Amino acid sequence: MNEVTKVIVVGGGSAGWLTAARIASYHKTKDSANRQVEVLLIESSEVPPVGVGEGTWPTMRNTLKAIGLSEKEFLKECDASFKQGAKFVNWKTAEENDFYYHPLILPQGFPSIDLSPYWALDIRGKQAYSEAVCFQEAICEKGLAPKMATTPDYESVANYAYHLDAGKFSTLLKKHAISQLGVKHVVDHVTAVNSHTDGRIRSLLTKQHGELNGDLFVDCSGFSSILLGQHYQIPFEDKNDVLFIDSALALHVPYQSPEQDIASHTISTAQTAGWIWDIGLPTRRGIGHVYSSAHTNEEHAAQALLGYVKSINSEAAKVFDYRKIAIRSGHRRRFWHKNCVAVGLSAGFLEPLEASALILVEMSASFIAEQLPRNIEQTEIIAKRFNDSFLYRWSRIIDFLKLHYCLSKRTDSSFWLDNQNLSSIPQTLQEQLKLWRTRAPSSVDFSSTYELFPAASYLYVLYGMGFETDFSQYRYLYQEQEKANALFAQNERMIRQAVANLPKNRELLQNLTR
Repeated sequence: MNEVTKVIVVGGGSAGWLTAARIASYHKTKDSANRQVEVLLIESSEVPPVGVGEGTWPTMRNTLKAIGLSEKEFLKECDASFKQGAKFVNWKTAEENDFYYHPLILPQGFPSIDLSPYWALDIRGKQAYSEAVCFQEAICEKGLAPKMATTPDYESVANYAYHLDAGKFSTLLKKHAISQLGVKHVVDHVTAVNSHTDGRIRSLLTKQHGELNGDLFVDCSGFSSILLGQHYQIPFEDKNDVLFIDSALALHVPYQSPEQDIASHTISTAQTAGWIWDIGLPTRRGIGHVYSSAHTNEEHAAQALLGYVKSINSEAAKVFDYRKIAIRSGHRRRFWHKNCVAVGLSAGFLEPLEASALILVEMSASFIAEQLPRNIEQTEIIAKRFNDSFLYRWSRIIDFLKLHYCLSKRTDSSFWLDNQNLSSIPQTLQEQLKLWRTRAPSSVDFSSTYELFPAASYLYVLYGMGFETDFSQYRYLYQEQEKANALFAQNERMIRQAVANLPKNRELLQNLTR
């Protein structure tokens, strides 16, 4: 009677269906002869999905493979494209040619050798950090794909993630989870929560299907968080004092022609009170302006967004119809309470910079699937481990996102000045920045097994944003100049080879989905 055998996921969308699919696949719920775990997803027809969140991490490739989806089916069904990182425009000074890349490939030789001091002492000013240590920036600038038509599913020449249509992704996951993985599906609205005497959830009451009993309940109900937030009243930790973004205006923009290049990276263009995202899918571009309502208003944000749309497709700008989305940066004080665990927006949300939303869903789903309590007695132990690991991850994401803002040298608006103010920078990040004034970020700074962003990611943002580390005082530490020169030369060769051999992003996508 104490065994955990039935998992109920409340809410669909990408979070709900990805979590249900991951658990069902791991526990082979379709194998009725040996099935130990049953997965049921309750989806309300009264609650529309948020429908944004088009960027992923390279981890998505392993997740899709783990649940048994072919890459070609995924690309075709989700109107998906390849993503090789992010290009940040006008974040540093907003002067002409102000941009840098955060690619998805590690710097040459990393971590056995860190090229940043050799770059800073000899190349800084002549070549951007990313361009000098990684061949992916050159691929992106030329609109090339990260692999060739002959490269197997989920394999790569250059590391990659995806851009996708969130609505179509949910639909594909739903179809696959039900037909191939044995997930049971109920379309109904939860009206009440029934509890055991010890406070654990016993069942959910629904409008049409009555009482549905379960052992573990996964709250994927979005911002409403009907289980963890409403039922258990787990407090929400607001982070708007660190991350000022609290509003988004989003729309879809068609290409000027069907054969126009598809950018194989997210384009993030800074504005006076936020930034505009530009995500290229095969059939259209997802465009949106996230901003701080304390530093501008909807009218001015919409004008900035309209100006951007005009710059990429003047005809499309004549039909300017955006959707407004409220953002509350922060997360629940804990994510797993008794026999309820929150995944996705019900756990929290931070602005879409660096696409952290879906990676947290992936990690949560994998943790639940692999560490699913065998019985009630194990639940408290596993819940503590989940909470500890994910509280750490959320705090690290907040630090990393803030890094992009606080290093800016822009002084043209209060938004950028406020972001540079020490009072808005987490103490943990302030301490790291003090260390990095005389040495580069290294694995020592990121020693937890729960790290999301490695030292290499910090290197790309720090030196892309013009942060200066004084390596000259300790030049005697850097005695591998010959090896560094060989790696810089190797990077140049890899750029030439990749540019000569890789197809255009659109060309490869058409080849794979025809």
